Amino acid sequence: MSVLNVQNLSHGFGDRAIFNNVSFRLLKGEHVGLVGANGEGKSTFMNIVTGKLQPDEGKVEWSRKVRVGYLDQHAVLQKGTTMRDALSTAFQYLFDAESEINELYAKMGDEGADIDALLAEVGELQETLDSNDFYRINSKVEEVARGLGLDDVGLDRDVDDLSGGQRTKVLLAKLLLEKPEILLLDEPTNYLDEQHIEWLKRYLQEYENAFILISHDIPFLNNVVNLIYHMENQELNRYVGDYDNFLKIYEMKKQQLESAYKRQQQEIADLKDFVARNKASVATRNMAMSRQKKLDKMEVIELGKEKPKPEFIFKEARAASRWIFTTEDLVIGYNEPLSRPLNLKMERGQKIAFVGANGIGKSTLLKSILGLINPISGKVERGEYQYIGYFEQEVKQANYNTCIEEIWSEFPSMNQAEVRAALAKCGLTTKHIESKIEVLSGGEKAKVRLCKILNTETNLLILDEPTNHLDVDAKEELKRALKAYRGSILMVSHEPDFYREIATDIWNCEDWTTKVF
Repeated sequence: MSVLNVQNLSHGFGDRAIFNNVSFRLLKGEHVGLVGANGEGKSTFMNIVTGKLQPDEGKVEWSRKVRVGYLDQHAVLQKGTTMRDALSTAFQYLFDAESEINELYAKMGDEGADIDALLAEVGELQETLDSNDFYRINSKVEEVARGLGLDDVGLDRDVDDLSGGQRTKVLLAKLLLEKPEILLLDEPTNYLDEQHIEWLKRYLQEYENAFILISHDIPFLNNVVNLIYHMENQELNRYVGDYDNFLKIYEMKKQQLESAYKRQQQEIADLKDFVARNKASVATRNMAMSRQKKLDKMEVIELGKEKPKPEFIFKEARAASRWIFTTEDLVIGYNEPLSRPLNLKMERGQKIAFVGANGIGKSTLLKSILGLINPISGKVERGEYQYIGYFEQEVKQANYNTCIEEIWSEFPSMNQAEVRAALAKCGLTTKHIESKIEVLSGGEKAKVRLCKILNTETNLLILDEPTNHLDVDAKEELKRALKAYRGSILMVSHEPDFYREIATDIWNCEDWTTKVF
C-alpha cells in the first residue's frame, strides 16, 4: 500500500533547476535512503513533501490520516521548555484523549445524559490510552533519552541552554517517541557519537513503519535501509537494496551508458561523413539522403553533466616548534568541571582524534587549547611558530554574502578567476559559487569554510566534526588530503571509518571526564 506519491515534480530556485519531472513512491514499511551529492536537492525534496515548500509543478499525495514525523537540519525548540516537557509533547494526542475522557465523565452528570453512549466513547478513548502505553510515558521518555545520551545532560534542563547537537538529539528523541507512520530524517547522525549512532541503528532496523533517511554515513545507511533513491542531474532514480548494492548497479549503468554514447558518437560521425561526401553526387545522392534521415530520427544519447570533484590540497606553512601544546593540571568546563586535571602533550607531526560520547567536553577541550575559552583551573602552553586552521563544528550566525564575496573578503589579493577556481576545487558548481551562503545546503556551506582553510598556510589543523554534512566524494577527498598533510592535526570525529586512517593517536575523552557512564 502506497503512503506517499510524488508525481511529475519540478522545482528550482531562480535559474537553478533542482528537479525536472521526477516521481517517487513510498510503500508501507519501506526503509528508504535518499542519497546524492551536496546541493542536489535532498533537503529541498523533504521540504516539498512536508509542505514547507510548494513545487513549481507536480503534486504530492499522502494517504489519508497518516502521521508524518520530520527531523530537519534547522528545526527549533521553544525557550522556557525543559527537555522532559519537550519530549512529552510527542504524546500530546494521548493527553488530549485523557482530557476528552474527563469531559465525558463530567457530561454523565448532566440531566438526560445518554450514559451508555458516553461510556462507549470513554471505552474507545481508554483503549487508545492503554494500547499506546499512556501510563508508561515517563519511562518511555527516559528510555529514549538514555538511548541518545540525553539523560547525562539532565531532563529538567531548559532547551535554550543546550548546544546545537543536544537540541538535535531532543528533536530526534521526540520524533522517535511519536512513532509516526512515516519518519523523515535529515542527517540524524551528524550530532551523535558512535555509541548513540549504534543505538539509533538498532532502533531503525526494528522500526516497523516507513522512513526516508538522508545520510552520507555509508555504514549506517547499509545497516538500516532496503531501498535507495538517488538524486543526480535533476533526476530521482530507484534502486532495490542497500547503498553498496546501489553503487554497484549505478557504476555498471554509468559504464554501459558511456559505452553506448561512444558507439553512437562514432556512428553519427560516420553517417555525417558519408552524407558530406555523397550528397552532391547524382549516383549516391539517394543513399546520402537515406543516411541523413537516419541521423534526423536518431535519439541522441546524452551523458549527465559531471559534477566537479573536490580536490583538497592544504597549503603548508613552515614547521612549528617541537611541542604543539602541553597542559598542566588543566580542568576544562564552563560553570562546572567537565574533566579531571589533565596533563597532556602533543608533539609536532602527531594527528590526534578525540573520541567519546557527546557532552563530555571534546569541543570544549579544543577551544581551551586554542585559548578561545578560559579553563576552570590549570594552564595550557602552546608552542611557537603555529599557523592554525580551525574548522568549527557550528556556525550559528546567518551569512548573506555570496561564496565569492566570502572568499574575497578573506583573500583580497586574489582576483575573481582565482576565487572561482578555489571554490570549484572544493566541489562547488558555478551556480553554487554565485549563490548566497545562507541558501546553500549544510554540505555546501562546509565546503566554503574548508576553502578558507585550504587557501591559508597552516602547520596545525584543528577540526571539530569536519565531515558533518559532507557528501561521500568530499569525505573521501578530505580523508586523503589529511593523510597527506605533513602538519599536525587535532580532530573531533564520530566516524571511525574517517578518522582511523588519519590519526596517529586516538584519545578517548571518556577516560578523563567527570561524567558517569
